[in-house]
Amino acid sequence: MEFSPVELVGYLGSLFIIVSMTRTSILHLRLIGLAGSVTFLVYSILIEAYPIAVVNVVIIGVHLFFLRQLLSRTTEFFSSLELHRNSQYLARFLEFHRYDIEAFQPGFEFDARDDQLRAFILRDMVPAGVFIGRTCADNSVEVELDWVVPQYRDFKVSEYLYSDRSEIFAHSSRRRIWARPGSVDHVRYFEGLGFRPATMEGAPVLMADLDEVVR
Repeated sequence: MEFSPVELVGYLGSLFIIVSMTRTSILHLRLIGLAGSVTFLVYSILIEAYPIAVVNVVIIGVHLFFLRQLLSRTTEFFSSLELHRNSQYLARFLEFHRYDIEAFQPGFEFDARDDQLRAFILRDMVPAGVFIGRTCADNSVEVELDWVVPQYRDFKVSEYLYSDRSEIFAHSSRRRIWARPGSVDHVRYFEGLGFRPATMEGAPVLMADLDEVVR
């Protein structure tokens, strides 16, 4: 079966829409959905289906409106909430999200200790992510867990966490930070922040000077 170029445009638009509905990240859903609507707009013009074109123009406008809100740096408030080692809410939070955490960082198990930094990253006072780190003897920090709720994965949480606005690292002498590599997405996430492959005690790690990743 052969398809004409016009039909291929229509199928591509359908593919974009289907993929967008599988995204847990609101940002990804909006971006891929926008691509699908633009493709369908082109398709509807090519086949002269102008009512469909009008609908997709409206949908494009809706996507752009919400994308502007998502990407705006002035409409949201970020803060961190330090957690006690015996926090029941932290335990329930980690248990509730355990499957996604395991997929992102295989083998992670929470072991509360006195040398840890534990905090929720709040986005408009909603727990959008959790940070658990270990203070090392050389004053560096090992990231034991840096995990963000799927719908908030637009890098805004990390931009706040690793910045001079964060209560966790602001004015801290702990400037070297590293993490053990997990899944492919886990490694890609840290590399996107500016972490680079390194070796500690013969084991591969991802490492960065905090001043290099601060936004």
